[in-house]
Amino acid sequence: MMLKSITESFATTIHGLKAGHLTDRVIQRSKRMILDTLGAGFLGTSTEVFHKASQYSKIHSMDFDDTWHPATHPSGAVLPVLTALAEALPRSPKFSGLDLLLAFNVGIEVQGRLLHFAKEAKDIPKRFHPPSVVGTLGSAAAASKFLGLSSTKCQEALAIAVSHAGAPMANAATQTKPLHIGNAAKHGIEAAFLAMLGLQGNKQVLDLEAGFGAFYANYSPKVLPNLDSYSWLLDQQDVAFKRFPAHLSTHWVADAAASVRKNLVAETALLPIDYIKRIVLRIPNVQYVNRPFPDSEHEARHSFQYVACAMLLDGSIAVPAFHECQINRPQVRELLSKVELEYPPDNLPSFNTLYCEISVTLKDGATFTHRSDTFYGHWREPLSQEDLEEKFRANASKMLSCDIVESLIKIVENLEDLEDCSVLTTLLKGPSPPEVASNSSAYNNSITNLS
Repeated sequence: MMLKSITESFATTIHGLKAGHLTDRVIQRSKRMILDTLGAGFLGTSTEVFHKASQYSKIHSMDFDDTWHPATHPSGAVLPVLTALAEALPRSPKFSGLDLLLAFNVGIEVQGRLLHFAKEAKDIPKRFHPPSVVGTLGSAAAASKFLGLSSTKCQEALAIAVSHAGAPMANAATQTKPLHIGNAAKHGIEAAFLAMLGLQGNKQVLDLEAGFGAFYANYSPKVLPNLDSYSWLLDQQDVAFKRFPAHLSTHWVADAAASVRKNLVAETALLPIDYIKRIVLRIPNVQYVNRPFPDSEHEARHSFQYVACAMLLDGSIAVPAFHECQINRPQVRELLSKVELEYPPDNLPSFNTLYCEISVTLKDGATFTHRSDTFYGHWREPLSQEDLEEKFRANASKMLSCDIVESLIKIVENLEDLEDCSVLTTLLKGPSPPEVASNSSAYNNSITNLS
């Protein structure tokens, strides 16, 4: 029997996907995404944005989470929903790690499928911030799966979620941008609960230009694959993991600037900042990452110019590089005044194809140039598991003891074998570090069955 609508095919897929549909590659990739997202979340609890919003939400506030293609941050809108549900719902029946992995991947899959329905979505966005749009539906889908909603209720949850979706790119590089993913998570779970209570929406919301098509002018949706031969998008397309908390496109800039710096030092035995006459960045035309003189950490995270200058000056970029005392250094401001941007016509604004070329010209006329086509952490050059875990340790250790951090790494590594998700959520909401340290042996004992 043919499905009546695209929306119905999404609902049928959300309801019908089972743990047996998960492939080894999807499980492995999604566990890496979960670990990375947890680490970014722990680090985010130290930010001013988090403290301002903590009375009602736990939000993404560091620009440090994974990025997919077509462009979105897939995990941040989904994982908090599932950990919250695993903690809040009755422990009988238990929710397993495999239950969490399945619901997580359903939420990721829904986002990817929606993004593939519009050519516009393949470019770095200009109008809407994608996590606020597809992330809201991904959150609703993940919550619906975890809660065991019927196909009909899944359909209603998607319809409700569409009316909660959307945030403009104008708020990029401000303290409001981090609210986008937090709100996507919140609105998605709300949509699922409202559907459970019987609230109804348009049952063809994903089919219509006046429905989800309102976000994309060239929206062309398709029915999802049959469950008998389902193919996950995450199986076909990995995600990118950031090495420092800034807009993904700046990672190409950092990579190219690091190589130029290395050549400068090798040739001159020092870094002659005073002798730099001109810095040219050949990049895609992405205006909201064009910030010649950023005044805040959020603007610096969205500045091609700042990332290039910070890398040239320091040789590395980490979380402290975006503190205001670093942004406002006289050496940085001097270098920023020497930066020029060029937009080669072949350098398209897509995370899958863009490149960065940097040329540094000294006052004696010598020019040093390097081009980066792929940075370390991109899906074409993934972070090693060792480096991903080191990133997690660096982020999570701001809030947790070393023992708890190592326990979390071990749990996520074996998540598909975890019988009860409460083991994970207990660690995530754990006591303050001094208390954690004294109780760490109990947590370690609780996961010995994963060894």
